[in-house]
Order: sequence, then structure tokens, then C-alpha cells
Amino acid sequence: MIDRRLTVLRMVAETGTVTATARALSYTPSAVSHQLKTLSEDLGVVVVEQHGRGMRLTHAGTVLLGHAHELSTRWEQMRGEILEAGDEHQDDALRLCGFSTAAGSLLPAAAGAVRRAFPDSMIGIIEADPEECFELLLAERADVAVVVATEPLPARNDPRFQQRDLLSDPLDLLVPADHRLAQESAVPLVAAANEDWIMDKPGSTYHRLVAVSCAAAGFQPVAAHLIREWETGAALVAAGMGVSLVPRLARLPAGHDVVRVPLAGDPVPSRRILTGIRRGSDRRPMVAAALAALDESAREIEETRRPRG
Repeated sequence: MIDRRLTVLRMVAETGTVTATARALSYTPSAVSHQLKTLSEDLGVVVVEQHGRGMRLTHAGTVLLGHAHELSTRWEQMRGEILEAGDEHQDDALRLCGFSTAAGSLLPAAAGAVRRAFPDSMIGIIEADPEECFELLLAERADVAVVVATEPLPARNDPRFQQRDLLSDPLDLLVPADHRLAQESAVPLVAAANEDWIMDKPGSTYHRLVAVSCAAAGFQPVAAHLIREWETGAALVAAGMGVSLVPRLARLPAGHDVVRVPLAGDPVPSRRILTGIRRGSDRRPMVAAALAALDESAREIEETRRPRG
């Protein structure tokens, strides 16, 4: 096992504060401070220092951080090889995490497939925003993440994680049933440039997605209403309060008189969905099974979208 204090160091480098590190690792702040203190004492050098209201790594701490990333990757690889070589070759538990749409449309099928392959193991799902998903991976509180590719996320070559494309999820324009665009087979996004928009709060993944999509179409959306849930958004659209963008995978509640209008363009506005794991953990049997199940779900979704004939 890798010294747990290195995980604490990696999380401090990620969050920048003792309090956030403690929250991410389910420790107390005093426990985090103690582990950093004993790590420095054992090494004979200071690895973190106070910086304003937060913490930052010293030069020695930065060097140690690079080695901690390498050790973590090697440990994950060793763990996978050992589990593959074992007679039963199964982990005790697997935790999946993902944003709300993934949690409802992709993760349950993956969890079911893993459970069938490893019936004696514990499998859990955590609904979390993309940024939080990577924090959960780093804290070893989750093993597989499904996220939307949006800023700010770790770079694709980040040494801590392995990320790969899973699925392209087109965006639809959501309008009231009696809207002037409701009967169109497809419309360019700019056709809704002068509408009132229903969006999530600024800084959220969904807000950034809508803003970037509209900017690419040549306009800035006027956010008339800020919402958090698809049901609220659908109710406001049905009431004629504005329009919104909804991913094709998003399941809207029944009972609202709204229409999804496909968007036209080259490329069609969409979001990229990725999988993320700790680097080196792809050989763990349960992780590999979950990734394979997610790939299968993505293929099935893509197949249903292909035009017939």
C-alpha cells in the first residue's frame, strides 16, 4: 500500500486548502495537518507551506508530488495485475460517479453489468458534477467517472487520470408546443438568438455548455431564468417563459407541453461525454468490466441515432 500521507499531499495540491482536503478525504482538518507535519518530519524537509488563506507545496513538495503520481499509477497497475492473477480475481467494491444525466442513463446499466459479473461485490453510484468526479477519483472514493468535457477539467494528459471519449450527445432546442419553431424538423441555434433563455446558474457545467454553444452560433443568450433541475426548466418552457437547450440523453418529466427541436449545423451543437479513472487502474477486473459496459451502452445509443433505410 502507498503511504496515505501521499494521498493527502496530492489532495492539498489539488484543492489548495487543509479544509477542502479534509472534506474530500473525509478527514478532520487536524488529521490532515498532522499527516502533512509527520510527512515533512520523516523526510527532513518541509513539503507544504502557508500561502495566504491556503497551502502550497514547497519545491521539495513539488518534487515529491511528481513521485507520488508515479507511485499511484504503479500501485494501480500492480493491483490490477494481482487481481487478474488471483483465482477469484475480484475486488471488494466498485464506486461509479457521474453527472445527473449519466447517473440516470448510463451508470445504472454499467453497475448492473458489473454486478452480474461480480455478484458478491459492493457497487455504488454517486451523482456528482464533473469537477467533483475527478476529486472523488483522486480521493479514492470513486473508481470510474462519467463526465462532460467542459472547463475546468483536468487536461487529457494529466498524469493522475486516464480519460477517453465515450459518446457525443447532441443538444436539442426545447420550446413550447405552440412555439414558431416547434414544427421544424431541425433549426440552426441562431434561430433562437432573440429568445429569453432558461439556464443554470453561472459557473455551472450546464451554463458553460449553453454559453459556449450560443457563442459558436454567433450570439450571447439572455438568461431570463436560472434553474437547477430539468423539471423546473421544462415547466418554465411549457409556460412560455423562454427556451432552453437539453442534451439528447436528458430525460424530461412527463406532463409538460414542450417539444424538442433537433439542431442543425456543422458540427451539430453537442457535448462530449468522457470516462475517467485513476491512471493505471484499467486492469482492475471490475473497472475494466464497468468501462466495457459503458462502451456497450454508448454503442447502443449511437446505433439508435443512425438514420434508418
